[in-house]
Amino acid sequence: MYCVKSRHSLEEIIKKSRFIGIIMPCADEREVQAHLRQLAIDYSDASHIAHAYRIKTEQGLIYRFHDAGEPTGTAGKPIFLQLEGKQLINTLIAVIRYYGGVKLGAGGLTRAYGNAAKNIIQTAELEAYIGWVTLPLVLDYKELQALEYLLNKLGGRITQQNFSEQVKLAVQLPADQAEILQQSFPSAY
Repeated sequence: MYCVKSRHSLEEIIKKSRFIGIIMPCADEREVQAHLRQLAIDYSDASHIAHAYRIKTEQGLIYRFHDAGEPTGTAGKPIFLQLEGKQLINTLIAVIRYYGGVKLGAGGLTRAYGNAAKNIIQTAELEAYIGWVTLPLVLDYKELQALEYLLNKLGGRITQQNFSEQVKLAVQLPADQAEILQQSFPSAY
């Protein structure tokens, strides 16, 4: 799976209609909705703002697409199929259309929206998705410095800490590094 590093846009003209593809990272649906509200403000004079997104959550994958007034299945779904085909997650793609006076037909719209999404993905900077895990630990004080050193090497961090007789922690790190941490501190679990 992959995600996009930063917001990127690309514009193209198809039979006098202007299509602006925008791709952006989103951590959750709340962020998606905030971006969509801002796009509606920024492109308030657009004919259509179709979109699709895929968000990975602890409960699974959430995905949605919207045709924005275009005939059913001709805008949001072709955008979504590009997201899905490239295995992108935590990503929103919006395609803004300014109608140019020439009707494209259902097939033409499907190709135009799908190609706008495909082209914006091809020009965007993508990176491999890294899943994170949060692990609870209980350590002796003398082990804390070694834990901090190892977490730094593994790309992790302490998210919570409580100091009493022992140190109670919650640490977050890339999922593929969790086994190394567990092997290094087996009595902490």
